[in-house]
Amino acid sequence: MGLVRSSRWTPIVGWLAATATSIVLASVALTPVLRTGSPEDGALSALPAADSSSFPAPLPSVTTPTASRSSAPAATTTRPRPAKTTTAPPTTTPPAKPATTPPKTAATTPPTTTEDGWTVTTGADGVRTYVRSFRVEGGQAVIRMTSTAVVSLVTATPADGWAVQKVQDSPDNLAVYFNETNHSFIIHATWWDDRPFAEVSEIGS
Repeated sequence: MGLVRSSRWTPIVGWLAATATSIVLASVALTPVLRTGSPEDGALSALPAADSSSFPAPLPSVTTPTASRSSAPAATTTRPRPAKTTTAPPTTTPPAKPATTPPKTAATTPPTTTEDGWTVTTGADGVRTYVRSFRVEGGQAVIRMTSTAVVSLVTATPADGWAVQKVQDSPDNLAVYFNETNHSFIIHATWWDDRPFAEVSEIGS
């Protein structure tokens, strides 16, 4: 039995030995070829060793942003609007009107004339005025008459020791008395025949 088993394995062992021998021979034959290599491999081997941390450099990742429905809309930067400055329209002050003063009417003095010692003036209404001064020993009197037949006493000034008395019974008839004891001067003035009339008389001594 032992001889039978050894004779069965003999061919297998011989095949294995032959196979191993051929592998060794093939390795020896290929060694010069592997050592020679291609020129490109030599050029690559001549390059300096790159930093493992930076070579090969990673390619930049290109990401296409996708709009997400749930994402909030991009904030829009709004420029602040300049504050509106409302400028009021210029107020135009109307020019001050010059004060209108009524034209001054020159005070026109009516022309005066003299008639029989009377100073005569005529007013705007056409009325004539007569004024005359009378001086006597007992004093001085100023009498006025108008063309409307009105006689009036303007002033009466008695002298020292004398007294004055006025007597008028109507608008157109007037008498002025300057009196002392038992002695009088009378100035009688009346409107007569559309003109003034005056008479001076003395009573006593």
